[in-house]
Amino acid sequence: MAFFKNIPYELVLGWRYTRAGRTTRRNGFISFISGVSMMGIGLGVAALIIVLSVMNGFQKEVRDRMLGVVSHIEVYAADGAAVADLPALLARLKAHPQVVGAAPFITAQALLARGEDMKGVLVRGIDPALEPEVSDLSSDSQASVLSRLQAGEFGLVLGRDLASNLGVQTGDPVTLVSPSGQVTPAGVVPRMKQMGVVGLFSSGHYEYDSALALMHVDDAARMFRLEGPSGVRLKLRDLHLARAVARDLQLDLGPQFFVRDWTQQNKTWFAAVQVEKRMMFIILTLIVAVAAFNLVSTLVMTVTDKRADIAILRTLGASPRSIMGIFVVQGATVGVIGTLSGLLLGLLVAFNIDVIVPALEKLFNASFLPRDIYLISRMPSEPLASDILPVAIISLVLAFVATLYPSWRASQVNPAEALRYE
Repeated sequence: MAFFKNIPYELVLGWRYTRAGRTTRRNGFISFISGVSMMGIGLGVAALIIVLSVMNGFQKEVRDRMLGVVSHIEVYAADGAAVADLPALLARLKAHPQVVGAAPFITAQALLARGEDMKGVLVRGIDPALEPEVSDLSSDSQASVLSRLQAGEFGLVLGRDLASNLGVQTGDPVTLVSPSGQVTPAGVVPRMKQMGVVGLFSSGHYEYDSALALMHVDDAARMFRLEGPSGVRLKLRDLHLARAVARDLQLDLGPQFFVRDWTQQNKTWFAAVQVEKRMMFIILTLIVAVAAFNLVSTLVMTVTDKRADIAILRTLGASPRSIMGIFVVQGATVGVIGTLSGLLLGLLVAFNIDVIVPALEKLFNASFLPRDIYLISRMPSEPLASDILPVAIISLVLAFVATLYPSWRASQVNPAEALRYE
């Protein structure tokens, strides 16, 4: 009992007004408006957490599929020529504690022809023995496909969409046309080489499945007239440290090499995703703001209904600051309860969305992510503390700000006028 005596009466009265019963029709209506405000804050916070988590999940899925083809870091010779001392460069790169794999490569643009059909392709020469260290293309069922690339046989492994566009299958011949032509008396003639399709790969990312052709690095060097690999691809322990590692390697290797990380290779896509995520955050925050500022009407009606109580408290010695504190506590309590309930609901849905979405699909006999349209057929979700904490803080701040004006008006009530007709 002594504990409750030490609690400031502003907190006690603020909490009492928050859970005011329905003794009169007016009290009941005020309680209803307060409940609607609390529910609006909770639903707004939950919606923000769920949407941002799903967007994070999609971004992670696309990024992981993209990094199955694109390496974490690429190191090129600055002049575009072949790497002079490849074994020494590989040893130097692997000495970095974050580097877990390194593989040489050649990259060039070319035309791929099959009959009258012709497509522009990005040709990548790889070492099938070292490629598993840096790429996920060599995992699972696709490992045997890359092993078919043998030096001197001039075989190609094509993306499934590229093969479909050209109408070729494994075993079919195609013609690779190199832009680096050879000079003849008739002028510059593009270099052409007939090759065989030895396999197909699928990364799950259309941009690469429709434009990437793999061949052995030695065959690529001969085709594009290079003395050896033009660069090295690296895989890191933590892909999020790619920028820092790239800076370290650039300082270590000097100006004769150019180092590029995966965020630079897909800079436009990642920038677009961040802009979209930022705009979605702002739009959904407005929902929370509308619900939070519903507290203004709730508190104004409460102040009007409690004018006699305020007057009595003032005559008993309560200061305007204490009166203001009572209604700030009431509004802040609604904001805290709404925010916490929204956090719980949002996290519950975000962590169980892989169960909830299939249940909804089964209930409505619908498919939200058809396999033949989207890259992935399940709804991904990745709640991040960097998203959740700002949502909670903004919700609490908006609820607190919404209480200031009604609370100030309550502190300005004149006791004599309020009690004149009581």
